[in-house]
Amino acid sequence: MKLHEYRSKQIFARYDIPIPRGRVAMTAGEARAIAEELGGRAVIKAQVLVGGRGKAGGIRLAQSPEEAEELATQVLGMHIKGLPVRKVLVDQAADIQTEIYLGLTNDRATGSPVLIASAEGGIDIEEVARVRPEKIARVWVDPLLGLRTYQARNLAAGMELPRAHWGQFTDIARALYRVYKQTDASLAEINPLVILGGGSMLALDGKIVLDDNALFRHPELAELRDLDEEAASEREARKYGLSYVKLDGDVGCMVNGAGLAMATMDVIQHLGGRPANFLDVGGGAPAEKVAAALEIILSDSNVRVVLLNIFGGITRCDEVARGILMAMEEVKPQVPMVARLVGTNEEEGRRLLAEAKMITATSLLEGAERAVAAAKGEAIEHPG
Repeated sequence: MKLHEYRSKQIFARYDIPIPRGRVAMTAGEARAIAEELGGRAVIKAQVLVGGRGKAGGIRLAQSPEEAEELATQVLGMHIKGLPVRKVLVDQAADIQTEIYLGLTNDRATGSPVLIASAEGGIDIEEVARVRPEKIARVWVDPLLGLRTYQARNLAAGMELPRAHWGQFTDIARALYRVYKQTDASLAEINPLVILGGGSMLALDGKIVLDDNALFRHPELAELRDLDEEAASEREARKYGLSYVKLDGDVGCMVNGAGLAMATMDVIQHLGGRPANFLDVGGGAPAEKVAAALEIILSDSNVRVVLLNIFGGITRCDEVARGILMAMEEVKPQVPMVARLVGTNEEEGRRLLAEAKMITATSLLEGAERAVAAAKGEAIEHPG
């Protein structure tokens, strides 16, 4: 779950990371009033959860409250990468001398957080890593010990930050680690962290991405979710506790188990098909949950076939089949349905589905082949 810039910076401030003066405006008139409070010069920043706001014209510098109102009118009427701009952050303009990148994320290879910094802040850090990797400095953090002072100083030295700024940089880096840890974030980023004309540092922009699996520990953060960012189908899936991500293919997938779902998508792609979604219904899903999953898949007008890939371990395949049939009675799909059932009582489960004129398969490869063929409009053998 991504947080808006202004939400991220509010959290930064609670951990004593310096941020610019500013507030959020919902109207151009509010933007003008905030700019007046800030002394006239202000930056108008679209609050949408996508990158590239500046290139899209979503970040503007106003020299006066009147210009702030005019620019806010323009920005509030924009769509950036399909998302409407409903609010703008009006920040005090800063006297920027140097821009730095500072971010924390998890390194899956080491199983530990990694703090990343670069003197090439303010631009795409991935591009810097690709073109000038020597400009990226990293330190790995022991989760049991946290970020130590000497590690932050090593990072400052590694990116050749002038020694005069090491003290404040270390304080900000350690505060950012506390944000990362205590919010259960998967990413906490300041880009740019700027050095002002007077020598002090300021977090000019901020980004926090939260781990959805830890949101139960942070209900106050879960309430900050921006529904504009999500497809309606993803919001509906969350209501039923389904793991669902909409994709751009035409083979709908309903699978029990995240790893199996990924494997299913890979096989479909390998066979020349295109998965329409990732969907994990979990183990032992009741009929109403299966029905909700089918309805969500079929709400995608691009779906031309649905592949159900169910592995029955503790869950019996005949019970899964009955749940699928109950769900189909409710949803009444108008596209072919291919089911691969393997596990306890699999023969009985396949028999029940075959009697209902569903296309069945005994292996993932067979099921995926039939689903891809159906999506392409090819004739496939029907059971019965």
